[in-house]
Amino acid sequence: MASPTVKPVLRTDYQRSVADYWNKEKDPVNIKLGEVDGLYHHHYGLGQYDPAVLEAPLAVRDQAIIAEMHRLETAQAEVLLDAFGDVPVRGHLMDGGSGRGGTSFMANARFGALVDGVSISEQQVAFANDQAVERDVADQVRFHFKNMLDTGFETGSFNGIWTNETTMYVDLQQLYGEFARLIAPGGRYVCITGCYNDLTGGRSRAVSQIDQHYICNIHPRSEYFRALADNGFVPISVVDLTPDTIPYWELRAKSSVATGVEDPFLTAYKEGSFHYLLIVADRV
Repeated sequence: MASPTVKPVLRTDYQRSVADYWNKEKDPVNIKLGEVDGLYHHHYGLGQYDPAVLEAPLAVRDQAIIAEMHRLETAQAEVLLDAFGDVPVRGHLMDGGSGRGGTSFMANARFGALVDGVSISEQQVAFANDQAVERDVADQVRFHFKNMLDTGFETGSFNGIWTNETTMYVDLQQLYGEFARLIAPGGRYVCITGCYNDLTGGRSRAVSQIDQHYICNIHPRSEYFRALADNGFVPISVVDLTPDTIPYWELRAKSSVATGVEDPFLTAYKEGSFHYLLIVADRV
């Protein structure tokens, strides 16, 4: 009998280019911040920063700014996890586009849940699994070289799934179709994402610059709600986090780990062409 065909994880030239980008990525804005306490995030921050860090002695000022940026990043992940409410102990969660694993470890520590992270970056998966071993949670938090559009996980096997700034790399209908298969009825999906404002009539120049920088394809706000509804998800909460993320970008622009994308983010947020949303939806 012929063996079943194994589908490749990377199926398009675009997916291969994104994977190549993240396999090579060693950006100090991700590495140095993670070194503060060993939680490596690949997302942005929320909340007001402490202005005292800008007045710290020159010899330690940049270190203080980086530590403060990392605090805001971790606060963002806490907001995401708050949206799950109660998760059963030994419940099962998935991190869609898990990066170097920061939010997955936080979810495990908070809920006692089993967490499976998926990423198309083999380098990130290896890094995160090494972190799981170092943290002595490799039996509870696992990372996989998988495509979140077609994970191969068992149907209905998750209590919840989150995506933290990763949906701009995929087709939303395909994504939420797969998530609808994976999440058991009554389970929850939580998303934090940047999306462009439909009222502007298309991507602004600043949003296009962000797309170009990250090789992504930022979706309009309306597409999230259309794709969620089409795939059996009912939003229970939508929060505009835009005002709360602007301070992070203002501080990052003053740091040694600025990448040049800070101005487009600040322009897009302040002109209203770009929104930073928390979307919480239940699987019905």
